[in-house]
Amino acid sequence: MCLLDLSQNINFMAIKNGINAINMLESDKDYTPDYIFLDVNMPKLNGLDCLKILKTKERLQACKIYMYSTTSAHSSVEESERLGATGFIIKPTKTTELKNILSKILEISPNL
Repeated sequence: MCLLDLSQNINFMAIKNGINAINMLESDKDYTPDYIFLDVNMPKLNGLDCLKILKTKERLQACKIYMYSTTSAHSSVEESERLGATGFIIKPTKTTELKNILSKILEISPNL
């Protein structure tokens, strides 16, 4: 996983779909992540709908939420911004490119 390649000190959870993400965040009211990365095309509840729900949660207001997708469709990027996403990542084809993007977001030096 690219995050572990960047640093062994990163704590993260990978959740399979938007419904599970919402449920996990709802069930643990003490947990507030620094960053959330949402795939626009998640199953069961897409990333944009998940973002809408997350933005209604007061404790998540300071959380940086990044959308990502293989598409660079201007409408997806605009909708993400309108809904309050911190940024939009277009999935690169090479993992080194993804590591560079993530290292800039997380403000760490990549271990390439």
